[in-house]
Amino acid sequence: MAAPAKPKPLKVGLVLDSGLDKPDGVQQYVLAVGEWLRDQGHDVHYLVGQTRRRDIENLHSLSRSVKVRFNGNDGSIPLFARKAKLKAFLAAEKFDVLHVQVPHHPLLAQRIILAADDGTAVIGTFHIAPYSKLVTVANRALGVWLKPSLRRFDKIVSVSSAAADFARQTFGIKTEVLPNVIDYGRFHAAKPLAEYEDDVFTILFLGRLVPRKGCQLLLEAVARLNGSGDLPKFRVLVCGRGPLEAKLRRFADEHGLNSTVNFVGFVSEADKPRYYASADIAVFPSSGGESFGIVLLEAMASGRAVVLAGDNPGYSSVMAPQPDLLFDAKDSDALAEKLAYYMGSKSRRQQMQTWGADYVKQFDVNTVGTKLLNIYYQALRKRREA
Repeated sequence: MAAPAKPKPLKVGLVLDSGLDKPDGVQQYVLAVGEWLRDQGHDVHYLVGQTRRRDIENLHSLSRSVKVRFNGNDGSIPLFARKAKLKAFLAAEKFDVLHVQVPHHPLLAQRIILAADDGTAVIGTFHIAPYSKLVTVANRALGVWLKPSLRRFDKIVSVSSAAADFARQTFGIKTEVLPNVIDYGRFHAAKPLAEYEDDVFTILFLGRLVPRKGCQLLLEAVARLNGSGDLPKFRVLVCGRGPLEAKLRRFADEHGLNSTVNFVGFVSEADKPRYYASADIAVFPSSGGESFGIVLLEAMASGRAVVLAGDNPGYSSVMAPQPDLLFDAKDSDALAEKLAYYMGSKSRRQQMQTWGADYVKQFDVNTVGTKLLNIYYQALRKRREA
């Protein structure tokens, strides 16, 4: 019996309204999926708004953008993209699949979707969870504006149950959960940075220094623990930049934490795995607006860090098997208590380190990417048969 024919390589356009300059969760998802697809032999293109990057193959900047602040994040939205120009671009490229990051914008991604050929499958990944009631109201209005393109999707998945709930509440769409992805091997193989391979216990924060990411809460908890004779000598690495940096530095100075807290600054994607591998505990005190929690998985994949996470819907969906690793992201005393417990219990730390390194394997891009690719082929087959 002849072997079944191998599916033909696809030409895939990954659609993102913003650029690829910032290493946020959605951008990481797009780049990780794109790199994996390319490794599998597929022709991958990135269809984005305004971007400064020039180091990515097949990167198409299709619109100018303006900076905005939304859902507790600094970001950008595209300006008007001419439909005729988009239609000519798509006709020339002839994509098999357009994979759109949702919620998308009416002035770019929606126009790309509506300009697509009938033979092109359109797949969506829903990424957002709300940080405030205003975000919920705004997304309901956006859902009405996006109805023409929402009808064109062959399938939409969400990165978490929290994102799926929000998609149903605001856009009125039912989505399956296909989680975010990490390159497990890259993080698991990382070695600690030499300057942190000593007897000092290391607590790590990695994220933007903005209110909802909760670095202030972490420093308040550390201030409660500093000088405790019952705990090992420890340091705190604050990795990231943002508008709160000056305030956080003042807090550290006023509470005698200058010898304990090290403001590392921005950490590149290349260096990030080694920082996770240097941490005994990684703390992510975000109070909300997280649709998933890719940083949690990256830290766990290192195999060394115990991960403590703020109890918001996106993070709690990821940490559901170990709810004891969650804490109230508005209660610095609760975080201080949690830190003290894991700093003082080596056996419990080892249990959680081992659990985390094993748990995150299911989110590896090889596992999730294969499922995503099957969705592409199924949607494309149904559309072309129809």
